[in-house]
Amino acid sequence: MPKNAYINARVDKRLKARAEKILSQVGISTSDAVTMLLHQIVLRKGLPFEARIPSKDTVAAMAELDRGAGESFDGTAEELLRKVAGSRKPRRA
Repeated sequence: MPKNAYINARVDKRLKARAEKILSQVGISTSDAVTMLLHQIVLRKGLPFEARIPSKDTVAAMAELDRGAGESFDGTAEELLRKVAGSRKPRRA
């Protein structure tokens, strides 16, 4: 399919740079990533991810992370799951 149309989008330069760094590690360009996104939108007849208004708790958590606060974890996904699951009390039957 020929590429014969342009999309102009204004984004934060830091976000663009961070995304481009990741995309280059994967071996694709920003243009390729946008094309892939558009193909997924067409195939799924909508966004390829859930898009909804975040809850107040989610907004607060995002603001906390933007301020450089919040909890970080440097272990594996399995270790994180054990940590999170272990912190919950068992449900009563």
